Amino acid sequence: MLTRVLLSLALATGLLPAPARACETALILAIDVSNSIDSGEYRIQAEGMADALLDPLVMEALVRGRVALMVVQWSGVGDQVVSVPWRRMTSDADVGAVAAEARAMRRAITLSNTAVGDLVRFARAQFADVPDCARRVIDISGDGDDNAGTRPEAERLFAERQGITINALAIESLGLSITNYYRQRVITRDGFVMTSRGHSTYAETLKEKIRREVAQVMF
Repeated sequence: MLTRVLLSLALATGLLPAPARACETALILAIDVSNSIDSGEYRIQAEGMADALLDPLVMEALVRGRVALMVVQWSGVGDQVVSVPWRRMTSDADVGAVAAEARAMRRAITLSNTAVGDLVRFARAQFADVPDCARRVIDISGDGDDNAGTRPEAERLFAERQGITINALAIESLGLSITNYYRQRVITRDGFVMTSRGHSTYAETLKEKIRREVAQVMF
């Protein structure tokens, strides 16, 4: 008891440094680079991600939560590439650096299918490197359903058993077919889908989505 009292006094008076805050969320931003994405649409995704990260509310939430960020490009079976490895967001400068990398990153994969289940399997494995983060979230952006690889429903079940959340940003050209696909077959029970009406609204939708994921702001 006396030891705890002395330790509390030492922390309060600055004699000992306060313990570092734990990471609140590990967030994987996964962008679709399959055959259905042309070069212009890829650039919109990369630029949109950078712009979303630089939004003042997003930046504040990332830093406040000491969020760990990773960026993955994905498409077909075995086609998942880590473009930005895990980075801890401890300052505005950290967020700015990741945004700059996202804006400058080159397309990693071309002429490949869409394997959403394989992406989820790959992403699940990446969280082993950030065991101190309280929440683990896979944020998938895509404009098509799966046409290759393992079934996403099976990987969703594994994710749920591990306590991993899967959210999605559906890029729609007509109707809500991709939104419904992600809602019914990909996201976890605690996840959500947001819809971008084509690539032109991608940046704004992603901005709102990241706010919701890391700041718990409900839109």
